[in-house]
Amino acid sequence: MAESDKEDLIRLIDDNEEREIEIPGRLPLLPVRDVVIFTDMVLPLYIGRDPSMRAIEDAMQNNRLIFLAAQKDPMTEEPNSKEIYRVGTVCRILRMLKLPDGHFKVLIHGIEKAKVSRFVNKKTYYHVNIDLIPDRSVEEIDLEHQALMRNVRENCEKILNIKGEYTGEIGMLLDEIEHPGKLADLVSSNLKLKTEEAQGLLEEEDPVQRLNQVNNYLTREVELSTVQAKIQSNVRDEISKNQRDYFLREQVRAIHKELGEQDERSAEVEDYRSRIKKAKMPKEPAKEAEKQLKRLEQMHPDSSEATIVRTYLDWLVELPWSRSTKDVIDIPHAKSVLDKNHYSLDRVKDRILEYLSVRKLNPGKKGQILCFVGPPGVGKTSLGQSIADAMNRKFFRLSLGGIRDEAEIRGHRRTYIGAMPGRILQGLRYCNSNNPVFMMDEIDKIGMDFRGDPSSALLEALDPEQNTNFSDHFVNMPFDLSRVLFILTANMTDTIPPALLDRMELIQLPGYTEEEKTVIAERYLLPRQLSENGLTTDYFSLSPASLSRIINEYTSEAGLRNLEREIAALCRKVARKIAEGQSGPFRVTRGNLHTYLGPPQYIPELDQDESQMGLATGLAWTQVGGEVLYVEVSLLEGKGELIITGQLGEVMQESARAAVSYARAHREALGVKKNTFDSLDIHIHVPAGAIPKDGPSAGIAMATALISALTRRPVDKTVAMTGEVSLRGRILPVGGLREKAIGALRFGINTIIIPQKNKPELSEIPKNVRRKIKFIPVNTLDEAIEVAIGKDLAKTPQRAPAKTRTKTAAKSQTGKEKA
Repeated sequence: MAESDKEDLIRLIDDNEEREIEIPGRLPLLPVRDVVIFTDMVLPLYIGRDPSMRAIEDAMQNNRLIFLAAQKDPMTEEPNSKEIYRVGTVCRILRMLKLPDGHFKVLIHGIEKAKVSRFVNKKTYYHVNIDLIPDRSVEEIDLEHQALMRNVRENCEKILNIKGEYTGEIGMLLDEIEHPGKLADLVSSNLKLKTEEAQGLLEEEDPVQRLNQVNNYLTREVELSTVQAKIQSNVRDEISKNQRDYFLREQVRAIHKELGEQDERSAEVEDYRSRIKKAKMPKEPAKEAEKQLKRLEQMHPDSSEATIVRTYLDWLVELPWSRSTKDVIDIPHAKSVLDKNHYSLDRVKDRILEYLSVRKLNPGKKGQILCFVGPPGVGKTSLGQSIADAMNRKFFRLSLGGIRDEAEIRGHRRTYIGAMPGRILQGLRYCNSNNPVFMMDEIDKIGMDFRGDPSSALLEALDPEQNTNFSDHFVNMPFDLSRVLFILTANMTDTIPPALLDRMELIQLPGYTEEEKTVIAERYLLPRQLSENGLTTDYFSLSPASLSRIINEYTSEAGLRNLEREIAALCRKVARKIAEGQSGPFRVTRGNLHTYLGPPQYIPELDQDESQMGLATGLAWTQVGGEVLYVEVSLLEGKGELIITGQLGEVMQESARAAVSYARAHREALGVKKNTFDSLDIHIHVPAGAIPKDGPSAGIAMATALISALTRRPVDKTVAMTGEVSLRGRILPVGGLREKAIGALRFGINTIIIPQKNKPELSEIPKNVRRKIKFIPVNTLDEAIEVAIGKDLAKTPQRAPAKTRTKTAAKSQTGKEKA
């Protein structure tokens, strides 16, 4: 608005104040949105709704007076009488301007408060009957009123000073107003209040009370303005600092350029460019690296985004895209390395040498995924290290036990704070080679939760047909894993997902026999523990008899870990004696072994002193090797019920029912009386009830123990058996025969009944085990009973079974037994 227009407007307002305006009782209504008009308030309005424009035209044709009231809902286009506040302001239209689009722009001046008494509906817009609302008179301005008015003036000055808008003219205007109502209306019209709050002030008739409310709003506004000013000041300071730093850096760059030198930022960019070139990346990663480097050049070096880009570039240039170690495949050398580090395991060694032979003849062949499956402590992890040594490759071990987050394999997206690649690319960066021997331990113990399924993420990495373009979420570029030799380890295959298991070649590593453990202890374990404990053979020696006793009476395992712990305990005790000043040498014999290690923890002999009725010896496979499983059967007076105890799984319970059905079907052949099954309860129990047990191979032991109890003939205590029994008495094949045979030997068994179809597997059992154990293949249950019970054994009274072997709780650590 020009200065001449302002002067005309002031003159017009002054003229209106000098002559009294007569306000009629009916006026056209103009509903307004998001604004409340106070008296003496001058405000421009943009009029766009058709009814509103007609109301303006009506007012201009008469006395220029119009009634303005606020809408309750500003989103309503055509409000009815219930959607408009009843208290508003009578205003005079000072000017009206018709815009090119047909809409109006008007300048209005608030004259007097009024209240709608009636809405007069017309076709296009409302007319309203109004009653004026004069302010209550204030008889005398006392000290309290003066203090309140001064407080309002001071708060106004504070807000204007904070915003930098205070002038002397404004101060004089505030000081000249001596009426509380006028002061309240002036301040209210300039405060940013919600429509509901402003309407409340307008409807308040008591000027002092209205000024009090205005003072409260002013106090709140002062606090908000103070905080806002502080925030803006901090932002300005930060911007000023950044601009100053940027200006200084540009000056430094210009100085370095004049001197022919490079500044830090340019040196960093050139360093990255050189490293990208040396990395010899494939086309796509190299293109992405150049793109990110250009982004880094344009960023502020101290910004958070620049840090993310630097981290990403560091990973790109440090990954071994084209770096690899040269394979040295010498089959005789590889065989000597495997024989040097591992005793026995001939079948496993042969498979590894076959793999290396194929790699030598066809270097481009895609690598197979080997999975070593066996009990703990049999040397699965150390075999991987030996393969790396034999091939002259780097070795990296990744433990998968307990991993539940898919990002551990595939990495995190770069959008997350602290994001990094998955463990596979981390391992390759650590090895600085794209063809290491990558061992993944405990694949059978990988988990899954709401964060994803890591085993599914491994499918791409472990599939030779897919891993040429392995995609990590962080790098987001395909990486070739086809040259990596992946070796996995597991204690059992039951928990490995089938899709993942299908991509592996399983190599079984069964437990060691006593002779193998003895040789390994003498060649590897004892020398290592002597070295670690600072001893020599001059101070300490271990007799063969004592070593054999340690193996049989102080350990019960398929592997070697507990054996090495016991040998380490011996070395520590001898080291303490030497440190205390005792003179050696110290020789540990079978006779004085208990003084070092205490009483024996396991009794390897058979649990029962003699053969008993209703007690048969079965064989079970566990995660730590083969175990002996005793099956007890007792006949009790009852009603022919079958009682099964010992925490048996569904398969073993079905085997027990099948054994009872076989015995009932062959009652006459077994010489059992007709009413025996109706008058007796059969109780089948498998000791060590705290251990879950399941599997079909205990069926033959259950049937033998039941028939022994029914015929009152004892089962030979030196005979163990394994096999699934059918309803017709056929003995079906089972698995884990090698582990079961080795476990039976530890418990003093000299005869094992096996299914006829398992006979070909005897060649895989170590020769020393076959020399000590007699294997009897059978086709039917009758053949097994003839071996275990015999035909001509005299009837003997039933004895209670002897106590189970000591330290049963140790078996519970092996997990779920599979009979």
